Amino acid sequence: MNKFRQMRVNEAARETLSEILRTVKDPRVSSSFVTITNVNVSRDMKFAKVYFSSIGGEPKEIKKGLYSAQGYIRSSLAERLNLRITPELTFEYDDSAEKGARIESVLKSLGMTGEEEKDEQNS
Repeated sequence: MNKFRQMRVNEAARETLSEILRTVKDPRVSSSFVTITNVNVSRDMKFAKVYFSSIGGEPKEIKKGLYSAQGYIRSSLAERLNLRITPELTFEYDDSAEKGARIESVLKSLGMTGEEEKDEQNS
């Protein structure tokens, strides 16, 4: 599969999975705000690694809830995406937003805000 098609499939899977997660009944998933940040489908379309982040809720519990609802999520994905093979899903927690917030707080504690950084770069 060429790179452009793979990128399109990754993006379509991300958008579709975001919609599907709104309908998952598992309380570990539905009680917290879960966002799909990225999807990487393998070149042979047999596997997909789904990266998620959450606001509220323990990531380990959300991951268990996603695996519990994996059959429903995968069958819904097969219905909505017109793919020959529906990939097997694995879920990984994406903590990049937390890391970004931590970096921002460190910069603020050092007295470096966004406006000051711009002024220093222009000097």
